[in-house]
Amino acid sequence: MTSLLRPCVWLVLLLAASFGMTSLRPLFAALFPTLERPVYLQEGFAALLLAHLELVAVSGVLAGIIGIAIGVAVTRPWGAAYRGLAETLSAAGQTFPPVAVLAIAVPSMGFGPQPAVLALLLYGLLPVVQNTIAGLTQVPPAVLDAATGLGFSPFRRLWRVELPLAAPLILTGLRVSVIITIGTAALASTVGVTTLGSPILLGLSAENTAYVLQGAVLIGLLALAVDAMFDAALTLFFAGAGRPAGGTS
Repeated sequence: MTSLLRPCVWLVLLLAASFGMTSLRPLFAALFPTLERPVYLQEGFAALLLAHLELVAVSGVLAGIIGIAIGVAVTRPWGAAYRGLAETLSAAGQTFPPVAVLAIAVPSMGFGPQPAVLALLLYGLLPVVQNTIAGLTQVPPAVLDAATGLGFSPFRRLWRVELPLAAPLILTGLRVSVIITIGTAALASTVGVTTLGSPILLGLSAENTAYVLQGAVLIGLLALAVDAMFDAALTLFFAGAGRPAGGTS
């Protein structure tokens, strides 16, 4: 029950901070007395949160679909030869700075969400690919032989046996990918996308530390809330499977 309560607590704190940030003006005015405008008012924090979530959701779903598809493909006999290449390319996507991806993509794609989604997709792909491969390769051979002996086709064996057994590791990979994306999505504001990074970017350019703090606090609360949701999902998964939650580690 505690693990199911945690996401609710963080979600309440996130919503309270998003809708109540402007009411904290006296606090920020006291913390930063030299600032004429201690609270970011160009856009509502709730709207920034929704825009940030939309960007994270789009890039996260794409990273999940593509990453799982790559992981499945390279663990099949016909795709095993490409496993090293897939792991190398996905690792390169994360080691390549998102800012550099944005700088390269903007001239051809223009300012807006498209280059931001591309950068976040590349940056969030590695954990999904690695964990999908790890989960599928750790399925016991005896289980695979039993499924084949029962007459399961390769696709049915993948769908009914391999993916359910690999699900905890795949979910963990998605969890890491999304949390990384939540923080990195703030950079999308540099290419004209409205996110929780907007007050941070303006705060840095205007030397307004209060703006930076407000954006950073909301991004941190969002990451904690989403992480708690993934933790609750894993708890429910193991409860339904009749296995201890400690199996995620």
